[in-house]
Amino acid sequence: MPRVCGVDIPANKQTWVALTYIYGVGKARALEAVRECGIDGTKRVKALTEEELSKLASFIESHYKIEGMLRREIAQNIQRLKDIRCYRGVRHIVGLPVRGQRTRTNARTRKGPRRTVAKKPSVKGRKG
Repeated sequence: MPRVCGVDIPANKQTWVALTYIYGVGKARALEAVRECGIDGTKRVKALTEEELSKLASFIESHYKIEGMLRREIAQNIQRLKDIRCYRGVRHIVGLPVRGQRTRTNARTRKGPRRTVAKKPSVKGRKG
């Protein structure tokens, strides 16, 4: 497996698809990187030369935030929201959806598995 920007990318995939294995590089950025470097995007990674791989790596590192830097920036942004205690920050702290989704039903990804709450006893025959 060739290494590009500190990430092992699969050798049997097309170049643009393999580049999407790098955190911070999606389809659009992968296609742009391949086009800017003058490499055929449909060519398999194992068919690329060392020169082409280094050209891709240097282009991606110089033009995009990727991997550790991007993860760190996102974590800092979320921490800043938590520190200033804004609405979105509080939602992050409590573990609820941040972007306005409903929580009465669904939202299981953020809320976690259901926890059963004990029912209160019925007060049907009570006189008072």
